[in-house]
Amino acid sequence: MTTSTTAPDLAEEFGTDSTLIGRIQSTLHRYPYLSPLTVLLVAMVIFTLLNDRFILATNLSLMSQQAVIVGTLAIAQTLVILTAGIDLSIGAIMVFGQMMMANLAVSADAANVQFAWGLPWFIALAAGVLIAVIAGGFNGFLITQFNLPPFIVTLGTLSIFTALSLILFKARTIQGRELPGGLKAMGETASLGSFRLMAGVGMMLALYALFAYVLRNTAWGTHVYAVGDDPEAAELSGISTRRVLFSVYAVAGLIIGVAGWITIGRVGSASPNVAPNINLDSITAVVIGGTSLFGGRGTMVGTLLGALIVTVVENGLALAGLDQAYRVLAVGLLVIAAVALDQWIRRVDA
Repeated sequence: MTTSTTAPDLAEEFGTDSTLIGRIQSTLHRYPYLSPLTVLLVAMVIFTLLNDRFILATNLSLMSQQAVIVGTLAIAQTLVILTAGIDLSIGAIMVFGQMMMANLAVSADAANVQFAWGLPWFIALAAGVLIAVIAGGFNGFLITQFNLPPFIVTLGTLSIFTALSLILFKARTIQGRELPGGLKAMGETASLGSFRLMAGVGMMLALYALFAYVLRNTAWGTHVYAVGDDPEAAELSGISTRRVLFSVYAVAGLIIGVAGWITIGRVGSASPNVAPNINLDSITAVVIGGTSLFGGRGTMVGTLLGALIVTVVENGLALAGLDQAYRVLAVGLLVIAAVALDQWIRRVDA
């Protein structure tokens, strides 16, 4: 009778657990939207158990409307962050664009309005969107032509466009009754049983579907991912990184302009003081949605889920009777957790 003296293979003994973790890590790397989807479903179950009003159609309608502004702007922010950039001026450009729309469309006899030309609403809308595209292109120009960091450039243009909104438009809020119906069209709602779908929500979802397709199925989308993942390798493969970066900021401006139109409908007026925290909110939605701050990885589906998570958490905690401070705390913890998870997932590439 022989006795084996071979030492036990510890790697084999514990390999099953590490392999399982590795598979989870690889799956989350391949499908970045799975982690925010899980968080969203868990949050909805918890808040439904805490308060049965949470799942009512009326509250779901309210949450969809609460998410529409940040959700739309998060599309633009996603494009920028996919290139390893960041845009701190998104909210300021949106306000500037919507104020231009409102001022151009308001009646010429309105008091204390800088550009009260009484233009048809669709011309005013086009002008406001064009202004946002130019503003986004200005960011892209400074970043690509002078090799300036996106953080610094957009921090500067945040102040510039905020100041321009206050100086040019005299800090005056254009009330809903002063605006033509076309500029408020995104605030119209349609009933789906007890659920009320706002036109702006439909527009937001259409934009998500469009850019999800563009990123997945077009050469431009492939180039956006390539530039964010490794700009030097992208350049060597024949991609003009400067052209791609400029186009991303210009396209982001287009989306921001549409968000300004949606905001007028959602709020019912055009104010230079609307949504003061929207810049950080858009970044929060993108990060929680699984898009990497280091660029090259993320999806539009994940961003939409991230925007919904922020809205669900804030709404659910409000229904639970918690103070606003706890809602802010919860969102902050989610952001830190999302970044930590992203760092862990990225080790797959190492």
